[in-house]
Amino acid sequence: MRYPVPSEHFDIEVAYAKPEEQVILTVTAEPGMTVQQVVERSRIAERFPEIDPASAKYGVFGKAAKGDAPLHPGDRVEIYRPLIADPKEARKKRAAEGKQLKKGGGES
Repeated sequence: MRYPVPSEHFDIEVAYAKPEEQVILTVTAEPGMTVQQVVERSRIAERFPEIDPASAKYGVFGKAAKGDAPLHPGDRVEIYRPLIADPKEARKKRAAEGKQLKKGGGES
């Protein structure tokens, strides 16, 4: 999909969420700006020092994006927090717990 090259500034949203707080900032961008440049311009790392723009994981509207990905008018950059648990291990654990519950069939 090709986008028209804007000749003016345009707005980009930068989103970050923690369990207790969610933030969406609007940043004015120029044509050719990248995900990482917009995140740095948003100064969100001043509010959330755990964000390292150089190593953070990003997405644009829920699709993974690299820091050097170009942005288009109206895009929303999402900054992802590191995973606390490996999703595969968590699924295995839940599945094992479910099997243990089903085996007993309840108390008599």
